[in-house]
Amino acid sequence: MTELSAPTGREEALRAEPRPDGTAPRALVLGATGYIGGRLVPRLLAAGYRVRVLVRDPARLAAFDWGDDVEVVEGSATDAEALAAATVDVDVLYYLIHSMAQGKGFERADLAAAHAVADAAAKASVHRIVYLGGLHPEGVELSPHLRSRVEVGEVFLRSGVPTLVLQAGVVIGSGSASFEMIRHLTEVLPYMPAPRWVRNRIQPIAVRDVLHYLLGAARVAPDVNRAVDIGGPDVWRYGQMMNGYAVEAGLPQRPIAPLPVLTPGLASHWVNVVTPVPRSIARPLIASLQNECVMDDHAVDELIPRPEGGLTPYRAAVALALGRVEADTVETSWQDADVTGVPSDPLPSDPDWAGRTVFTDVRVADTTATPERLWAVIEGIGGENGWYSAPLLWAVRGWMDRVVGGVGLSRGRRSRTRVAVGDVIDFWRVEKVDPGHLLRLRAEMKVPGLAWLDLQCDPAPDGLGGARYRQRAVFFPAGLAGRLYWLAVLPFHGFIFRGMANRITATAEAPEPS
Repeated sequence: MTELSAPTGREEALRAEPRPDGTAPRALVLGATGYIGGRLVPRLLAAGYRVRVLVRDPARLAAFDWGDDVEVVEGSATDAEALAAATVDVDVLYYLIHSMAQGKGFERADLAAAHAVADAAAKASVHRIVYLGGLHPEGVELSPHLRSRVEVGEVFLRSGVPTLVLQAGVVIGSGSASFEMIRHLTEVLPYMPAPRWVRNRIQPIAVRDVLHYLLGAARVAPDVNRAVDIGGPDVWRYGQMMNGYAVEAGLPQRPIAPLPVLTPGLASHWVNVVTPVPRSIARPLIASLQNECVMDDHAVDELIPRPEGGLTPYRAAVALALGRVEADTVETSWQDADVTGVPSDPLPSDPDWAGRTVFTDVRVADTTATPERLWAVIEGIGGENGWYSAPLLWAVRGWMDRVVGGVGLSRGRRSRTRVAVGDVIDFWRVEKVDPGHLLRLRAEMKVPGLAWLDLQCDPAPDGLGGARYRQRAVFFPAGLAGRLYWLAVLPFHGFIFRGMANRITATAEAPEPS
């Protein structure tokens, strides 16, 4: 459910300019397996660049669709030999790495890596360095991590290689640490006790716009050597951003009470408790919010044209991050993914704690029935055929749905034996049919969230004969109410869904009625 536009169209005006000899320019990406880098590489490839990546572990590239389309140099950003090999014949070098470690040592490590890369780029006559730094106010004391980003940018600006430092604030996109903190704080807490920095003004930027500027940075004039601010079109207080998320997620707006006693350290502990964002990540993020982060100038507009259609407003960026857009505007969608995956899986470059909360109940059962016979049972589920488990509980659930204004179970189904996308089956809607393989149903009953039911049929593995049945219930909870709902029905799920799997496979094995 990632929120990026496909790497075409929107960035068409930023396609690579061929070298004088007609060959495609080469881009070197450091941090290619990170959050931004993993999204930038396919856009560089689509724009016509030859892409080289410097990675510590080349095996990690196997998880990316573009892993076989790039040149790979193994090594780190402080490995002089690897850097020498990586910077040969490079037109633009993207530096997208930054330590999130704690303690004083991380600043020295960041500077050491920056100096090593700058020296290698200068020796190899790299044409341009592009660095993604942090948006910050001038003339105030900065947090250690924000200060380190500024210092790294200054190293590149003094390197002798023309450098463009893009200084971004809060990045809005599924998988971004800043966005995930907003997402989970808003989803979990009906009331938000917060530090005073919730009143600070923030200029967030959609990840798609960050990528637009990064792509455009490769084509600025050769003499440009400076830092510029980048941000979206909106300036919001942090508390307003949380409630903007709530509106887009269909949640009530949260009362927010600023508290003067929550230091960055205490706040990071609290964030770690109520969200999946680790404290080691939360602390530097929170520390960077102690100051207002608003663009001081718009000099970037003189260097890089804005995206076609303009920059993405905050709430539109949230909607994209939540996948609440048309299918052709998102880069990946769980509905189109292999059904063995988990809905809302992050991209390979996302941290393992990224993404919205997803609850699942998975059941697998083998049967001696043929795949064709098992599929016939799956295809005929619901309506007069019923749900193969606890009919009384299904009836009670349908009655409860009608009481609260839902559709209940009375709608039945159009055909007893055939289904098509868009058909109604009781309080479900058929969302996807892969004949002989998959039936996906989307819940239309009243629930505090979004729910799906996948019924899948495959030949039994290892040539054993028969078929394998796989059943998966998926629930995206909406706020605290959604989480409490799932916990409340969890005991019944164990009984109902286990019974469904057993009865469906048993029915497939029974002789067909004459």
